[in-house]
Amino acid sequence: MNNNIFPCLWYNGDAKQCADFYCYVFSGKITVDSPMVINLELFGQRMMLLNGGPAFQKNASVSFTLVVENENDIDRYWELLSESGDVILSLDEYPWSKKYGWVRDKFGVTWQLFLGSKRTDQAIIPTLMFLDNNNGKAMQAMKFYTSIFPHSQIEKVLKFGDGVGNENHEIPENVQHAHFVLDGYDFFCMDNSHNHPFNFTEAISVVIMTDDQEQTDYYWNSLTADGGKEGRCGWLKDQFGMSWQIVPKRLLELMNDFDNPEKARKTVEAMLHMTKIEIKELETAYHS
Repeated sequence: MNNNIFPCLWYNGDAKQCADFYCYVFSGKITVDSPMVINLELFGQRMMLLNGGPAFQKNASVSFTLVVENENDIDRYWELLSESGDVILSLDEYPWSKKYGWVRDKFGVTWQLFLGSKRTDQAIIPTLMFLDNNNGKAMQAMKFYTSIFPHSQIEKVLKFGDGVGNENHEIPENVQHAHFVLDGYDFFCMDNSHNHPFNFTEAISVVIMTDDQEQTDYYWNSLTADGGKEGRCGWLKDQFGMSWQIVPKRLLELMNDFDNPEKARKTVEAMLHMTKIEIKELETAYHS
């Protein structure tokens, strides 16, 4: 598992309440606690919660599949996550799992709980749903992503036409479920033909921590290729509308220099005027 790749969830002032909730549910811990940014460690994995305001709402286009090996644990997680939440698929036996359920918790985050054996040490797996104008593009997206990241591969693909539980009469060539790996970090994905009133937004993004400017430039240029869009402060959208944050580790070192708060403030101000993050410009601001 690669902890230089991790999800970021957008909140409207309630990130700390959600962080405390997840730490209780999953026996996790808070590693960074600030008014705007909170970092969690859940099952040894990193997750960022961002108090960004009311601009974006989380939805099921990106959910989190939690692979659970113990039946008592999955029952407990389900009970807590479904309390004051919305059940999408009830916790029950399905063709693909002895026990599975899909739920949106009270903070708007969507979870798929799956009783089964872990293939890796990554328990929480971001799951991308390709729908609306993206429907039918899951395979294309996997090929695009795995061509960019090192140590990446498409592990397993199940199509709707493969004869496993296609009661919804989806397009046979579309992906019912697939597993792919980007530089040691696991993802799932699927196509969906239903008319849902949502799609990818900045409310759930994926952070890529980079070692230097060359790596920053590489991921920025690669992920914005073929129709992607540049955003501000290291944010971008790829050609499918999925949001990514390309963040040099040096940025965090400079902006988290608590012994020199004025230098850290200048670093943050410089970052706020950038699209792609430029490390030299950050260092110039820091030393000014």
